[in-house]
Amino acid sequence: MRFFLLLLFFPFFVGSYLRASDKPNLLFIIADDCTFRDIGCYGGQAKTPNIDKLATQGMQFSHCFQAAPMCSPTRHNLYTGLYPVKSGAYPNHTFVDKGTKSIAHYLKAIGYRVALSGKTHINPREAFPFEYSSKANNPDLESVSLLFKECAESETPFCLFACSNEPHSPWNKGDSSKYDPKKLKLPPYFVDTPETRDAYSRYLAEISYYDWQVGQIIKRLDENGLTKNTLVMVVSEQGNGFPFAKWTCYESGLQSAMIVRWDGKVSPGSKTSAMVEYVDVLPTFLDVAGGKIRKSLDGSSFLDVILGKKDTHKEFVFGEMTTRGINNGSETFGIRSVRGRRYKYIWNFTPEIEFKNACTHSKEFRSWIVKAESGNKDAIDKVRRYQWRPKVEVYDLHNDPYEWKNLAGKPEVKSVQNRLNKVLKDWMKSQGDEGQKTELAALERQGRSKKRKKDKGATTKDKG
Repeated sequence: MRFFLLLLFFPFFVGSYLRASDKPNLLFIIADDCTFRDIGCYGGQAKTPNIDKLATQGMQFSHCFQAAPMCSPTRHNLYTGLYPVKSGAYPNHTFVDKGTKSIAHYLKAIGYRVALSGKTHINPREAFPFEYSSKANNPDLESVSLLFKECAESETPFCLFACSNEPHSPWNKGDSSKYDPKKLKLPPYFVDTPETRDAYSRYLAEISYYDWQVGQIIKRLDENGLTKNTLVMVVSEQGNGFPFAKWTCYESGLQSAMIVRWDGKVSPGSKTSAMVEYVDVLPTFLDVAGGKIRKSLDGSSFLDVILGKKDTHKEFVFGEMTTRGINNGSETFGIRSVRGRRYKYIWNFTPEIEFKNACTHSKEFRSWIVKAESGNKDAIDKVRRYQWRPKVEVYDLHNDPYEWKNLAGKPEVKSVQNRLNKVLKDWMKSQGDEGQKTELAALERQGRSKKRKKDKGATTKDKG
């Protein structure tokens, strides 16, 4: 009888073993402060041969977004599968609520080694039990090689987050001589000044440096014979540190590049316009790995998009920005946004307050102000637009991709504006987001990770 039962269940045991040993590896490579439009295969001027090659080998996403245009909330969002306000990590330099689980917990439980090499910017560490391998803000290539070698030899699946610090300012890496400032085409929302051109040149060079890092990591994957069974995902993170990108809920701040390569599973050279978010990466990775996707997660798997079975994913994507507590930030300037396929709705909580951040203190932005003060109409318009925002902004992204013509209040978008207003407020309610009240509590959310002197912590003048 025992022999009969063994024979009966033997296929199940063997099948389970094979499924465990054949689990795909997961490699996620992320930049820092890189506007998606500047990458070569997205039409940008940065020379990115390694990323461009991956795009020919896999799938390129044209509508990928993160929920917050700042480093720390973005990374907490990515690793937890939760939007920033729900996890508690919505300001910069922050931490998630006690008991919050991350992808490291979920994948370790099903046999994966889960590692992070490079920039962290996450707290507390018990919520993110990765294998950490770099004391610097860039991936440790030797440690990456060792991880690949050990996992190949032991046939252990891995999930590696290789986190670059580039092209975050200061822009001092890469060969800027390849980018002549005088010959560069500036984005239409820039003011043309020598300072801006010089900085943009150095920034593009640093994107090329990030591309080199991508190439080095892929090379090490190939050297260890892991290419075929590894899903590779490369992203650009939030926008750069120039005006109208990072720290804003405009597309240049919230939209991200995303390339996915998975040999034999993803069609080479394919493209998708499906709208996905960073919050969806964790459930997608769990889906790929055969893990259970928790209902408590805000994200949802887009594996069917990757496999070419679907060409849509989400109807709406959301954004949130908190200036309170950031370096040189406005005392309080909360922003929330929602976009559908065509239209974008932005709600600025305190339009009566000047919008400020590290960018408005930069040499580049100061050159914009000087040009505006000289009477240049283009500079006057752009400086005003950046520092002073209306309460509501509505944009037709099909006809106005750089979000320059605010349609809020126009009769032709009244129904769209009303609908997006409701969608946004319903989402905020589901997140426990109380708008301005939530913004004013931002300093409390930095208490564990950013110590403040008592005399400053108690005042509303603290800008972080």
